[in-house]
Amino acid sequence: MPQLASRMGRAKPSAIMAVAEKAKALKAAGRDIISFSIGVPNFLPGDHVYAAARAALDKDSGQYGSNRGSDALLDAFLAHIEAVGLTGYTRANCSTGIGAKHVLFNLAEALLDEGDTIAYAVPYWTTYADIADISNAKRLELPCPASQNYKLTPAQLEAALATKPKIFLFNNPNNPTGMVYTREEVAALADVLVRYPDTWIVADDIYNRMVFDGLGYHNFLHTQPALRDRLVFVDSLSKTYGMPGWRVGFMVGPESVAKAVTTLNSNHITNIPEVVTAAAIAALTGPQDVPTMRNAEFQAKRDSVMAVMNSIPGVICPRPQGAFYVFPDISCAFGKSHGSMRIDNDVDFCNALLEAKGVACVPGSAFGEPRALRISYTCPSAQLPEGMRRFQEFFAELA
Repeated sequence: MPQLASRMGRAKPSAIMAVAEKAKALKAAGRDIISFSIGVPNFLPGDHVYAAARAALDKDSGQYGSNRGSDALLDAFLAHIEAVGLTGYTRANCSTGIGAKHVLFNLAEALLDEGDTIAYAVPYWTTYADIADISNAKRLELPCPASQNYKLTPAQLEAALATKPKIFLFNNPNNPTGMVYTREEVAALADVLVRYPDTWIVADDIYNRMVFDGLGYHNFLHTQPALRDRLVFVDSLSKTYGMPGWRVGFMVGPESVAKAVTTLNSNHITNIPEVVTAAAIAALTGPQDVPTMRNAEFQAKRDSVMAVMNSIPGVICPRPQGAFYVFPDISCAFGKSHGSMRIDNDVDFCNALLEAKGVACVPGSAFGEPRALRISYTCPSAQLPEGMRRFQEFFAELA
């Protein structure tokens, strides 16, 4: 019988979705489950977004749209990124996709040949490894443990770039850690990048509006405009606007890259649907009260989760300043047991926590860091204290 393509042997199901599906099944079976697993914002966009979608339905043309994205959508995106200091771009520098994940896969197709190297910090969003493997590219993973606040250092970047990777993929604010690079840290990395002109820079910064403590979002271009000719900025509506299911992603960068991604769209998706486009424009150009309010709520939730992390002996958890994750190093639990369940690694820990306390987290090994786990604290506010109480209780019961 015919065989699947060899690339399918390199493709893996999402580890995050596997945990979410297990938690969902237990809940359907009657268990009281609190899920800290999947990275969705768990709020809905403002009413004006739905009104725009309904109006678009009423005047639907039924025609194909632009492979690049409609002019109105691109203009809305350009205005959106100007607010974070990314100026001077035109529609020709932009393209869209069915979510940021699709944009990233398009960029991999556009920029990577088989055998090329893609470099990124560890912990990483799971899709980065998937993109490399499916593209048959080499992975250059740069370990950034809790002891260095999960952040990449200039020395690490210098050593990596000296090997001439085709792409350096950077994520700020970071998923899974929630860490945010300061302006000084971004500037120090940018000073390294400018010395290595053979590497594309992909800034996957979809949480750029989810920054706490007045820290602000900073991009390499803010301190090194010379990087403009090889830097691609990726954004999305999913997190900021509570629209993960609408699937709208963007990129802005050199015209040649935007043209390549648009060409791939013409082969892959043709266009973002008309109704979704209308909703996206409304989200970007309409009232910003919902994302502003939710960002403040996430900062308060961060504080309550960190209070628990800091109270558990042996747990190491650098303080996140963005997104909606904490990423504690829970390796102090390895070698211990909860009842009859022995914990030798992060997967054991998460399985025991789910079975014993009904709390679902994602093992850190899914993100390249097996000493940790990811907590997404976007659950309903009423569930968060109870979930944290169970987490704390679980540790207290280890022997």
